[in-house]
Amino acid sequence: MPVRPILLFACLLLTPPAFATAVPAPAAPLTPPVVAPAPQRVLMVTSLGEITIELDAAAAPKTVENFLAYARDGHYNGTVFHRVVPGLLVQGGAFTPDLQQKPSRAPVPNEAGNGLSNRRGTIAAARDRGVSDSATAQFFINLADNPHFDRGDGDSAYTAGYAVFGRVLQGLDVVERIAALPTSARGPFPAWVPDTPVVIERVQLLDPLPPPAPSPAEPTEPSTR
Repeated sequence: MPVRPILLFACLLLTPPAFATAVPAPAAPLTPPVVAPAPQRVLMVTSLGEITIELDAAAAPKTVENFLAYARDGHYNGTVFHRVVPGLLVQGGAFTPDLQQKPSRAPVPNEAGNGLSNRRGTIAAARDRGVSDSATAQFFINLADNPHFDRGDGDSAYTAGYAVFGRVLQGLDVVERIAALPTSARGPFPAWVPDTPVVIERVQLLDPLPPPAPSPAEPTEPSTR
């Protein structure tokens, strides 16, 4: 056999064919998008109507969990709005119609300064004005924008603010009706107690709303760059 054909045959065996197809790398698994949990809602049934409230656990986790714990235990059932200041706030969550205070748990840390402002329709944790971390069961709903209730400068309890932890979704008209009631001094309070008690019959946890459907992708213009 001639030497040249033998060498040519050996080269063909040692050289990979130019038309060989590379094996593609396996595709990376698709990571599902992270979907934030839907906000918890509660239904507050009062003797003047219903109020639906959306809670913001992302901004005020400890305050929201504290409120929900009282709601689950039935603490709010049978309490009244004991402080009603027209154009400012309505406050409740602690007293019975005869203005006896119900027992409460240990206070929670003040989460004011969480980016939520005391705007009209928001719900915030009431506390002892002179003690920053003293919020327990009481809450108030703002009837107006009250930025002076937000956290201010300094470390004093008087500038520590009041922690907003949700907002009224439906029933702000009910809150306004509560605020329109005649008030006077009663029991331990020098003023602002409704002459006709407004009773919170129950606070019921609602199922979270389903997340909104994703919007269709917007058409894009072809790029020339």
